[in-house]
Amino acid sequence: MQKYLWLACVLLLVLPAATKAGNINEDSLWVRAHYTKKEVYIPMRDGVRLFTAIYAPKDHSEKHPVLMMRTPYSCAPYGADAFAQFWRTYALQYLKEGYIFAIQDVRGRWMSEGTFVDVRPFNPGKKGKKDIDEASDTYDTVDWLVKNLESNNGKVGQLGISYPGFYSTMGALSGHPALKAVSPQAPVTDWFIGDDFHHNGAFFVMDAFAFYSSFGKPRPRPTSVGPAGFDYYTHDNYKFYLETGALKNFARLMGDSIAFWKDLYAHPNLDEWWKARNVRTHLKNVQPVMLVVGGVFDAEDCFGAWYTYQAIEKQSPGTNNRLVMGPWYHGQWASGDGTHLGNVRFGSNTSEWYIQNIEIPFFNYYLKGKGPEPDIAEATIFFTGENQWKKLPQWPPADMQPQTAYLQPGGKLGFQKPSGSNRFSEYISDPAKPVPYTEDVHFTRTINYMTDDQRFAARRPDVLVFETDLLEQDITLAGPVTANLVVSTSGTDADFIVKVIDVFPDDFRYETDAPAEHRRVPASTYPMGGYQMLVRGEVMRGKFRNSFEKPEPFEPGQPTKVQFTLPDVAHTFKKGHKIMVQVQSSWFPLVDRNPQQFMDIYHCDDSDFRKATIRVYHDAEHASGIVLPVVK
Repeated sequence: MQKYLWLACVLLLVLPAATKAGNINEDSLWVRAHYTKKEVYIPMRDGVRLFTAIYAPKDHSEKHPVLMMRTPYSCAPYGADAFAQFWRTYALQYLKEGYIFAIQDVRGRWMSEGTFVDVRPFNPGKKGKKDIDEASDTYDTVDWLVKNLESNNGKVGQLGISYPGFYSTMGALSGHPALKAVSPQAPVTDWFIGDDFHHNGAFFVMDAFAFYSSFGKPRPRPTSVGPAGFDYYTHDNYKFYLETGALKNFARLMGDSIAFWKDLYAHPNLDEWWKARNVRTHLKNVQPVMLVVGGVFDAEDCFGAWYTYQAIEKQSPGTNNRLVMGPWYHGQWASGDGTHLGNVRFGSNTSEWYIQNIEIPFFNYYLKGKGPEPDIAEATIFFTGENQWKKLPQWPPADMQPQTAYLQPGGKLGFQKPSGSNRFSEYISDPAKPVPYTEDVHFTRTINYMTDDQRFAARRPDVLVFETDLLEQDITLAGPVTANLVVSTSGTDADFIVKVIDVFPDDFRYETDAPAEHRRVPASTYPMGGYQMLVRGEVMRGKFRNSFEKPEPFEPGQPTKVQFTLPDVAHTFKKGHKIMVQVQSSWFPLVDRNPQQFMDIYHCDDSDFRKATIRVYHDAEHASGIVLPVVK
């Protein structure tokens, strides 16, 4: 996770160029000829100063808007003559529009003063100068910028991907009248329910350890030098995480200096500490115009984009609030290439389309007053399968109707409720041989697993497979998916991973002669016939099935309902394809292993892990099914 999160979050600095290599020198000379850079310390209300790099046009014949990003990932390069490589990203277009860029190290990170707090809680009751949060730091920053920057037009915008997306959401709560437009992109939103480090209470150990073993290291004083990463003894991550064993062993590897790692272990359930860090509950009376952006296949913060938008819609109905979801990995919309993800192709450069038709017109209109109001729908969503952008007046669409696909005997999946009694499918879940989340051997968590071929998993005896007959017509899904399982376990706890999969026809292949605008997609010899494309997968830690605050054990052998929601999907299963559902109890090393005994998993021993026999029922009394958001 660390590699891709870091790259995505430094959106304006390091992401790959959409420009041609031959233009790099010319464009870099243009930036230096037309812009100046200065580094300033902006004082906050409590006296702490935040380091900010400001790139401003030399042209003072007109007023310029300010576009701001607040980041924990550094506003490097440091030095008044060291320019960020804007010419390697689409940010060059903003510079040519005359924007002032302000990039700030947040409190306690890199060159800024103060103490850093991860996902610092919003403080709605701020009174004195000592009452601060990320919203107040944004307010004070915006206030300084509009009062001190020469030739600014008094309008500020804010954007950022992932953690900077969180700071953008917090900025929208600042209340400063000059902050006119905000775009939280893949925003960190709720780290217990659905973003980054937990999904439905299950710990995403690989992402968390890879990230915090470097990012979490303390910084006693302001510095321009980043922390060193962990020294792994193998680059086979399945081997490393399995051999390291129980989570208490990872705590020993991490050491005692990384505060947030200790916080994770101290708060295994959804308590007040976690609730304070859920920004969704505070998204009321949001004043700026909002553009929430995310990737349908974002492995880090897919949840955050969907649910930030929904929280604003529900709690701040008067806000001008828009949603864009493309077929992207984490930050792919800023990469310049949105033609494909892994083996799956999208038929066009979706990233370029978004930048030119949504983001730049959005900020140009609300910060510069340029052009007519952009035609940005309430929800602009890319539907994979049919590979089409759709502009919708609401999300989910009004014509979406939940429809249950029932698990059937014999590995069938159908829309008729099963009959009979005492019918189930079962498997043995062995923590010593957990189901991998992808079939290849690799070191860094992949970005492609969200669309990966699932045939490797379907062939395992500890993965249940249910599929429809060949579809006689297209079926489009638009909205959240709900898993309604009736299960039993021989243990007292278990995880349940549900995957919704598009099975391609056996003779399927992509066209080899792609149009010129699509030729960024690399040639591939991967056999796409029979491809089992992961459309959506999610995990539920079984002990949280009734409450995230108060976990409960399973009664061994007793059929028990486990219901949970998977993040929204936007996908069309084409005629001649099949819909498949897979059910399993490990997803490793993406998710930490469940010992399959009811206990505090963060402090269990290696000896606590047990095999368990898992049954998933599919009969008249105990009907398991997946509720699909079918567009009629």
